[in-house]
Amino acid sequence: MKFSLSWLKEHLGGDADLALVTDTLTRVGLEVEDVEDKAGELSAFVVGHILDAKRHPNADKLQVCSVDVGKGAPLQVVCGAPNARAGLKVVFAAPGTVVPSSGVKLGASEIRGVASGGMLCSAKELGLSDESEGILELPADSPVGRPFAPLVGLDDPVIEIAVTPNRPDCLGVHGVARDLAAAEIGELRDPSIRAVAGAFPCPVKVTFDFGDTEPLASFFALRLVRGVTNGASPEWMRRRLTSVGSKPINALVDVTNYLSFDRGRPLHVFDAAKVTGDLVVRRARAGETLVALDGKTYALDATMCVIADDAGPQAIAGVMGGLATGCDATTTDVLIESALWDPLSVARTGRALNLNSDARHRFERGVDPAFALPGLELATQLVLDICGGEASGIATAGEVPERDLIIDFPVSEVKRLTGLALTPAEVKAPLALLGFWVTGQGETLKAAVPSWRPDVSGKADLVEEVVRIVGLDRLVATPLPAAFGSGPKLSPVQRRARVARRTLAARGMVEAVTWSFVSKTQAEAFGGGKPELALANPIAADLSDMRPSLLPGLIAAAQRNADRGLADTALFEAGQVFWGDRPEDQKIAAAGLRRGTAKARGAGRHWGEAAATVDAFDVKGDALAALAGLGLQPSAVQIAQGAAPGWFHPGRSAALQLGPKVVLGAFGELHPRTLQALGVSGPLVGFELILDALPQPKAKPTRAKPPFEGSAFQPLSRDFAFVTDRDTPAGELIRAALAADRKLVARVDLFDRYEGPGVPEGKVSLALAVTLQPREKTLTDAEIEEVAARIVAQVTKATGAALRG
Repeated sequence: MKFSLSWLKEHLGGDADLALVTDTLTRVGLEVEDVEDKAGELSAFVVGHILDAKRHPNADKLQVCSVDVGKGAPLQVVCGAPNARAGLKVVFAAPGTVVPSSGVKLGASEIRGVASGGMLCSAKELGLSDESEGILELPADSPVGRPFAPLVGLDDPVIEIAVTPNRPDCLGVHGVARDLAAAEIGELRDPSIRAVAGAFPCPVKVTFDFGDTEPLASFFALRLVRGVTNGASPEWMRRRLTSVGSKPINALVDVTNYLSFDRGRPLHVFDAAKVTGDLVVRRARAGETLVALDGKTYALDATMCVIADDAGPQAIAGVMGGLATGCDATTTDVLIESALWDPLSVARTGRALNLNSDARHRFERGVDPAFALPGLELATQLVLDICGGEASGIATAGEVPERDLIIDFPVSEVKRLTGLALTPAEVKAPLALLGFWVTGQGETLKAAVPSWRPDVSGKADLVEEVVRIVGLDRLVATPLPAAFGSGPKLSPVQRRARVARRTLAARGMVEAVTWSFVSKTQAEAFGGGKPELALANPIAADLSDMRPSLLPGLIAAAQRNADRGLADTALFEAGQVFWGDRPEDQKIAAAGLRRGTAKARGAGRHWGEAAATVDAFDVKGDALAALAGLGLQPSAVQIAQGAAPGWFHPGRSAALQLGPKVVLGAFGELHPRTLQALGVSGPLVGFELILDALPQPKAKPTRAKPPFEGSAFQPLSRDFAFVTDRDTPAGELIRAALAADRKLVARVDLFDRYEGPGVPEGKVSLALAVTLQPREKTLTDAEIEEVAARIVAQVTKATGAALRG
């Protein structure tokens, strides 16, 4: 939101200067983003007087001018502007001045053999216009040698503030002035708006026609002003519109734009001669189009509200008018419209059409419903004052909605929520200045919310209003109790997420933070897409659903990197996933993805070995490493082949389980069908762990680390080769061997797999290296043989495997 200081002062009495105004704006929550001070930027440019202009001896299109700049003898300046002539008052820039439009620093020069001691400037070179038709001509009475900016009204600073979406009342200068008046740096100038008497009935009627569907408008007012002269708007209005970046068009259009910025009330004007019949506010029909004021053609549908006449749609309600009924220099009769549109409908329409406008920006945030008719009266008076004419009565459709919201407000809420102790009088004063009607003398007040504050609905909102006006600087900093200062207090799931991040980063993976929203296609590809997880108002079409998995975001990130030449990526993320709309359906997950040659030992080609692409075993290692870091023994995790979700390749993936009921996650290669649905190239391998599924750690009476359990005795290793069915998972043999003697068997590793001659058809030989770690004494040969026999027996009993002869 932009406005000039003089524009603000029209609504705010008092003598507050620019510094006080900007400081107060930020203090009350309207953060100042920029202050544009043309007077300071153009201070080096002064008024010059061309005493004489002669043709350049060596160039037909140049003139040598003698210019009086109010200091000593006249200066010689070479100028190529066609309007340079003797007697003209101009803008002069001396050597050393920086030209605003180009940033070039001027210096004394010689042009075609003639010395030039400065520059005569055009409006474009001064940054005041996009067009240049010659040097800028100043009024004849401009004093020579004086800075030119104040003489033409450029000494008025322009302030730009950041207005949050919940403050539509501050999208008008009047609303900003109200906040400043509440902060007591001036008084609000709020004169009553007089109704304009209608000299005749409005000949154009307006009706609502939404049938059985939900209405997209609540009120519409229309008035005809006939006999207008639509020329240029007054200089003061053009200057104000230009200062906020709005290009003046003509008086009728400028009036509507001016009131949009001045009072936050968007309006629209139709050329009455171009309107056929009466107006109908309705939903657009399939196949209808509109050429809008920006010259583009928009295809409409039944979700959009339009203002139509007998010829069809003439405006997209709340967004932009149509070119066919726009006002121009030939307009003599004008229809002025003021309406209240459904904010959600305006936002949805603007987004669907990719069409932004000042009107949409205000309507989708909510305008003051009570100002619909006063805004029309104010616009009518401005049109009559500037363009003349005669006004009709007002034709209306619908009713202005009333919001009778009265909040019981205990004064103690201020201290409870902010720690700031205020008296009832100190609470009532700022609320009253903000336009709230406040009554009550005790500790509980009643506050009626004004029509222009749709964001206020409860006690906490009133507390916020009081505190931001009274001043956050009055809050006393209070340290937290000592119990809270001993370090971060993390929940078990938060601790698990932190450990998982550290473990995966240590394996060479890079953390990514992706959106919690994904497209409908991505959600459905990973088991989501439920109606209850679709966003009512997504920020983008491809961010429409809550994510059921972390993998879609990681896949998209990996593909974006690959598209930019970084094909070998290893990414991970820990965050929330959503399986439903209940609290228990929100889970904390940790996921990783590898692409190209991004293995744990490094990525890319190497002279010493062939570069191998990642496979399911790489992410299996990542997942098991993460589980080990979380305190879960990898040997206790069951690898359930064929049990992974459908977005994984069925033959190159597996689920990670603790028994048949506790599923920790899955890993493997992504299914080609999944990659095709997401529009990415593969192969890609990934894993995902649900950290909530891990068993809770046993409560410990102390935070002390357990004692180190070393052994002074030499470990020993024995190899066993078992013949088993080809589809028997090796992990079952490893777990069985570990269970044979949990005190002596310290480690079991698979070191060989063989099938072929010597092994029956359909069978496979799996060789295990079993490490025994004695703790009390050195084992005898007999004891070693006894343990070996138990290992063979346990493996045979658990898996049916037989010791290979």
